[in-house]
Amino acid sequence: MTRVAAIDCGTNSIRLLVADIGPDGRLVDVTRRMEIVRLGQGVDQTGRLASEAIERTRTALADYTAQIRALGASRVRMCATSASRDAANASDFTDMVLTTLGVAPEVVTGDEEARLSYTGAVRGLVAPSPYLIVDIGGGSTEFVTGSSTAGPDAAISVDIGCVRMTERHLHSTPPTASEVAAAEADIASAVDRALAAVPGRDAATLVGLAGSVTTVVGIALDLPAYDPARIHHARVSYDDVAKVTADLLAQTPAERLQNPIMHPGRADVIGAGALVLRVVMERAGMASVVASEHDILDGIAYSLV
Repeated sequence: MTRVAAIDCGTNSIRLLVADIGPDGRLVDVTRRMEIVRLGQGVDQTGRLASEAIERTRTALADYTAQIRALGASRVRMCATSASRDAANASDFTDMVLTTLGVAPEVVTGDEEARLSYTGAVRGLVAPSPYLIVDIGGGSTEFVTGSSTAGPDAAISVDIGCVRMTERHLHSTPPTASEVAAAEADIASAVDRALAAVPGRDAATLVGLAGSVTTVVGIALDLPAYDPARIHHARVSYDDVAKVTADLLAQTPAERLQNPIMHPGRADVIGAGALVLRVVMERAGMASVVASEHDILDGIAYSLV
């Protein structure tokens, strides 16, 4: 049994998984944690990581580092994704991580991010293949296709995500019809480009990853609280996704927070994240989506053994 620690630092959140992986390759969680740090705050406009965003990330990472050491993980890998790929001052972030964690972050390419997400998502999945895996992040969305656990067949990353689309288009609270239309057009263009590069329209099952998807699915299921066990591998129809999306886009962040599913750090950007999911389903011709709580974080952990 090998105890590993995986950290995924994206545009909106930083997440930790400490897990034991046995000789059979089975992953057993020791702990999973998530903090909203909004590392990608303003990157779409400025091209730089904000100093306060780096500091928020440092605070969360210092806490994770202490827990990793206390739990005795023997191998650690941290991957950083969209925001730190885009930023001109990414070296400030890298230096902070090396000082805090003692391990340099790997600023992975969109293709590597997609591969790791696919690996995490398909293990243990019981659904018809081929799969279209869609990982909706804060700054980018990955589209990955494949038919088995052996690995993906094709992948592409495009620069649409809940934080980027909110900052670029959805400036009012709630957003106006023209703002939503502009965001939808931007998203549709990127989705069509992605589906021209990977055969997503031929997939039998759409699997949605990350917080925007799991939040939408939790709301669609009318859960009394966020419940990963109920959300993991739940299937939700397009009609339900469309209704949840319309409701969220008609609400202010304060109104969204009245829903017990909603994480406080997601309330201002969930409308855009839901819109990405709805447009993906429309453009790919998918009648339903299967949510997965296992994603790039699990893929990072598997990569350590």
